[in-house]
Amino acid sequence: MNVADISGLPEGVAEHLESEGIEELYPPQAEAVEAGATEGESLVASVPTASGKTLIAELAMLSAIERGGTALYIVPLRALAGEKATEFEAFEQFGISVGVSTGNYQSDGERLSDNDIVVATSEKVDSLVRNGAGWIDDLACVVADEVHLVDDQHRGPTLEVTLAKLRQRVPDLQVVALSATVGNADEIADWLDAALVDTDWRPIDLRTGVHYGQAVHYDDGTQEELSVGSGSQTAAVVADTLKDDGSTLVFVNSRRNAEAAARRLSDVTKGSLSADQRDRLREVAEEIRGVSDTETSDDLADAVAKGAAFHHAGLAREHRELVEDAFRERLIRVVAATPTLAAGVNTPSRRVVVRDWQRYDGTAGGMQPLSVLEVHQMFGRAGRPGLDPYGEAVLLANGHDELEELFDRYIYAEPDPVRSKLAAEPALRTHVLAAVATGFTTTEEALHEFLGETLYAAQTDDPRRLESVTRDVLAYLEANEFVERENGALRATTTGHLVSQLYVDPMSAATLVDGLRDAARAAERSEAADGASGEAASRADEAGGPFQTASDLQTEAEPIPEDVDVELTPLGLYHLVSRTPDMYELYLRSGDRETYTELAYEVEDQLLGPAPREEEAHWEDWLSALKTAKLLDDWASELDEDRIAERYGVGPGDIRGKVETAEWLLNATERLAADIGVGATAVRAARKRVQYGVREELLDLAGVRDVGRKRARRLYEAGIETRADLRNAEKSVVLGAVRGRRKTAERILENVGHPNPDLTDVDADADTVAAVEESERDGQANLGDFS
Repeated sequence: MNVADISGLPEGVAEHLESEGIEELYPPQAEAVEAGATEGESLVASVPTASGKTLIAELAMLSAIERGGTALYIVPLRALAGEKATEFEAFEQFGISVGVSTGNYQSDGERLSDNDIVVATSEKVDSLVRNGAGWIDDLACVVADEVHLVDDQHRGPTLEVTLAKLRQRVPDLQVVALSATVGNADEIADWLDAALVDTDWRPIDLRTGVHYGQAVHYDDGTQEELSVGSGSQTAAVVADTLKDDGSTLVFVNSRRNAEAAARRLSDVTKGSLSADQRDRLREVAEEIRGVSDTETSDDLADAVAKGAAFHHAGLAREHRELVEDAFRERLIRVVAATPTLAAGVNTPSRRVVVRDWQRYDGTAGGMQPLSVLEVHQMFGRAGRPGLDPYGEAVLLANGHDELEELFDRYIYAEPDPVRSKLAAEPALRTHVLAAVATGFTTTEEALHEFLGETLYAAQTDDPRRLESVTRDVLAYLEANEFVERENGALRATTTGHLVSQLYVDPMSAATLVDGLRDAARAAERSEAADGASGEAASRADEAGGPFQTASDLQTEAEPIPEDVDVELTPLGLYHLVSRTPDMYELYLRSGDRETYTELAYEVEDQLLGPAPREEEAHWEDWLSALKTAKLLDDWASELDEDRIAERYGVGPGDIRGKVETAEWLLNATERLAADIGVGATAVRAARKRVQYGVREELLDLAGVRDVGRKRARRLYEAGIETRADLRNAEKSVVLGAVRGRRKTAERILENVGHPNPDLTDVDADADTVAAVEESERDGQANLGDFS
């Protein structure tokens, strides 16, 4: 089928596609069009990676827009959202506007209403629905990218419930679900009332095999010599690929292994680089160093300068983007990555090496094999249409038995079926509350009816299990005063509405409210002990009975007195948000239990809620939360990123991930504190300090665009302490404080409203430069001791 033969597209789109070299559709694309993708019919496309799924989505969305509707493209990852939005912006020349939203869960609702195509994560879409985004009703087409991730226990339930809500809210909604090849695509199609395109066709050949001994054994029964020599199997495959001017993706099972592999493989790649490539890679390496002052950043830059890189979640977003761009440009010749890179980011290569086919699983207590779907997703990264004549994916075996096992387990195996993970209490808590709070369901019967439209209900042989878990969840929400029940009717309380809008797990909200109330009661008891009436003291004692955790909270809590002066410290608040299920706590390493046990007793008067006893199971969680809180406190106390990374054994991406999550949870805490009348001002200050990574005296300066935590401190030490000071400062002093970076200083002065930000003929004040450098040395030395 030729592109010119497709009807229903906006004028000029077919010609544009032809100018991009797309004149004839791939077979799966043609089959999708024949199934009604451009006529509003729902469709599930289960096809291999790099087989043209995105064009299927584009054709469906563009035809929906031509019919007068809005299109929504749902992605599983933030990084993928930006990438897809950039792709779709090519259609702006035809009057089509594109919006992307992945950030604050409560923002962007109305801003997005003017766009023809909206790209967002499933969590963001769920939040937009909860917060009443009116443009949702104008949707004509929804694309669910990587829909097989409904099988993921963390992200899957949100995608599943969101699709079910959208289908129920918008009659005749076209759903286009894109998936890797899975074992039960027909079940997904039946659930979505959609046609099915299920094929293993690829635009270029993909050979899969296993390297063992001195050869690669391929799926077609052939062998190809690939001598290892004195090096490793991985290095041998990479070197062999470089001979043919190809690139390699190497999948390993941990961050540490990814970094070590990149370091070793950089010695293989450096000899293949031209002088121009080395020069360009040095520039990329310098950009990488500029992202973060950490050892991880330096290690990555060192590898990149030689043509190799590593890629994992511990990297900052800017790190990952620089690596991905340089790899796509064929500057970086090999990337050692954890399996997360296989989840949708566009980084194809000539060869894929799956070095580690097992990874540690804490729930199983040891190493477990990767799923067939995961490994096949990795395989799918091999081969770049238009660049490579073929793609190869290779597993590595250390023995003949392992060779046979890998063929049976992955090469010859059928793809895994996708199974819903919805019927678990953590997944249902947030979605049941949202359904009630938005008025989506107003009775228990209607709630069960709605959940009956999910993939889980379509797959299960025991519908009573979902009903049982739902009843438990409703009981929990009622006990925590988020939902009220009367004669079968369900209604969200004011707090329940707020929790749903904030997009936090109700258990997180209950934990936050518990902590704030405990602080208020502690303050009231303190007042009573300082001379309040016997009646007040008695009331305080009664209110301060045994602490009730979020999981067993009762509704008989005493009202919180509004006039009590509650003492909330940043560390106490950071510990509180770190105890919630929405925050992934840091693990306790060897020796940490003793260190943080000692710290817990030193700061126990700052922590909100009585601590468990050391012999109780929750003590480890309490200490893990304290370790996470201490990282946040160090960040808000301006400890350098490299010192934080070293102290806690994390990467820059981990630090920024913790900071972003803490800022979001502290925002929720602030809103909840205002709702119950306890300590909102203190929470706001702690949130701002985490947001900017500064001590309290720098909050005003750090809020100026392009200033940030380090420049704010330098300006402060130069005598510029407020925005007003900066607005009227001597330009030479400002230039000195930012170490002579003229463009940076001009941007800062312009952003703060300086009457004349131009720095032509202005020299940096030498005394300011010297004072700032001395202050930084002294400041970090003082912050070096753990306390």
